[in-house]
Amino acid sequence: MTRPSKLFTRRKLLIGGGVAAGAAAVGGWETLARQRDGGPVIRSAEWLNYRVQRALIGNRLAREYGEEDITRLFYVNGTSRPDTAEWVHLFQGDFSDWRLKVDGLVERPQAFSLEQLRAMPSRTQITRHDCVEGWSAIAKWTGVPLARVLEMVRPKSNARYAVFYCADQLEQTFDGSGTYYESIDMTDAFHPQTILAYGMNDQALPVGHGAPLRLRVERQLGYKQAKYVMRIQLVDSFADVWGGKGGYWEDRGYAWYAGI
Repeated sequence: MTRPSKLFTRRKLLIGGGVAAGAAAVGGWETLARQRDGGPVIRSAEWLNYRVQRALIGNRLAREYGEEDITRLFYVNGTSRPDTAEWVHLFQGDFSDWRLKVDGLVERPQAFSLEQLRAMPSRTQITRHDCVEGWSAIAKWTGVPLARVLEMVRPKSNARYAVFYCADQLEQTFDGSGTYYESIDMTDAFHPQTILAYGMNDQALPVGHGAPLRLRVERQLGYKQAKYVMRIQLVDSFADVWGGKGGYWEDRGYAWYAGI
């Protein structure tokens, strides 16, 4: 597996190009911009690009492909297997004790087992994964629409973002900031192609690709597709979430909105 330090070096070089140029923020960006350390020019470019992209594509679906388009070898990027004691214990028990905690700005906080999620209405989609490093791959994903889960917990009116906390750690840090996390706005959270995937290519989701559960938000770049999801928290800002920028890589210089 490529070491996180090397991944960061390569990725950082790309930030000033296509990723930063194609990135932006959510409606009410002015509030989020004040939480970020980037300069006003970068922030305004992100805001503009977000608005332009949303105006052009609205809530349209990302392109879906056929079975014949599925990539034979889908590269495992980032963490290939978490090594925290909690995740290892859950893995050894075939994830029977695993629970997805959904809380924050919701009326009915809940914890869902993998069995419960699999029993919900599902969606299967064949989509292309585009990595910030320049490679792409196509796979079939099966999971429960995030919208279905959110409907069950009833988001409060001031919920603006869904934050996904994961089991993998890319850095060992005393404050836990090396633990992977990501976030999306409520528009993407309720998009029909945004799913919590537990299956890949008609099989159970492999460990290297995020077992037991990963996020698929198909209109954004790969680093938004959080693996090993353990908790979803609805918030009104990122001010109290790690570095305050909405994601592990965002705290290290990435653009928050990675729309494609």
